[in-house]
Amino acid sequence: MLEASNLECVRGEKSLFRGLSFRLEPGACLMVQGANGSGKTSLLRMLCGLSPPAAGEIRWNGKPIRKLAEDYRGELLYCGHAGAVKDELTALENARIAATLAGAPVEEEAARAALRQLGLKGREELPARVLSAGQKRRVALTRLLLEKRRLWVLDEPLTALDRAAVANLCGVIDAHLAGGGMAVLTSHQDLPLAGRVEHLRLD
Repeated sequence: MLEASNLECVRGEKSLFRGLSFRLEPGACLMVQGANGSGKTSLLRMLCGLSPPAAGEIRWNGKPIRKLAEDYRGELLYCGHAGAVKDELTALENARIAATLAGAPVEEEAARAALRQLGLKGREELPARVLSAGQKRRVALTRLLLEKRRLWVLDEPLTALDRAAVANLCGVIDAHLAGGGMAVLTSHQDLPLAGRVEHLRLD
């Protein structure tokens, strides 16, 4: 279970939000929405332990994440807005290297299967620089299929995805939730997920 208690985010001299609390249980997704600059990405970075909150505490299974350190990070998959896809590498190489860097190396066939599942069949050997923005996003999202983590934190995962790719991603997230996983994501649009979705609005 992921819990946030009375979080405050300060940027410069401005408080973006304060007194923010929520609880996310296995099988649920938290959809974080709000205007640009409202603190959505800052909140995700806090949940990943990348930025400390100005006030409040984040707990994983009842324990503060600042004390859990690597034990918490081993349960977490963070996919940022940029995607971290290297243009000089092929889609297949990007998928395998990302898994290896996350400490979960995979065989070539597993990486190919993930790329196919996300609609990239026939593009596995193409360098990322020739792929469209949506195709690059799908390469980045292969991490969801290749890294076995209980908590997914996804910053604007729908960026550049067409309708078919969004439906495909929803299926991946629903399968994760059905297996007892959890997800926190930011989006300017609602995802048609079948699983339990809770909403958090930052203003």
